[in-house]
Amino acid sequence: MRVLVLHGPNLNLLGRREPQIYGCETLAEIDAEIKCIATELSIDVESVQSNHEGVLIDKVHCALEQQTDGIIINPGGLTHTSIALRDAISAVGLPVIEVHLSNVHAREPFRQHSYIAPVAIGQISGLGSLGYQLALRALHARLS
Repeated sequence: MRVLVLHGPNLNLLGRREPQIYGCETLAEIDAEIKCIATELSIDVESVQSNHEGVLIDKVHCALEQQTDGIIINPGGLTHTSIALRDAISAVGLPVIEVHLSNVHAREPFRQHSYIAPVAIGQISGLGSLGYQLALRALHARLS
């Protein structure tokens, strides 16, 4: 089983960026946790972070060529703005789980709308980095 984990804009600043909202863990620590669960579940996982919308869209497109079985994505601010990322996810037809570290539904009104949610099989928000681990387990269960 092969899973692609995508981290969107500004997630490279985790651990330093508004820790009261996003926590103190770095992206490297979160990726290490994901890899640990992936090993336990015998999943080949690739994690990619980009601050550029087109890079994330290209990775979604490449997921088909790389025989990826599912995608976990934290689109960051692109959640609320990117129809192009939404369309890429819809086009590839892979199961996708959207993850957010903070509870986007309890934050500013503009953060409460997701272009990704309608083309995802699920959304996990507000559980910090545990959300990624739960998403990986959910994809594994769905794909097994």
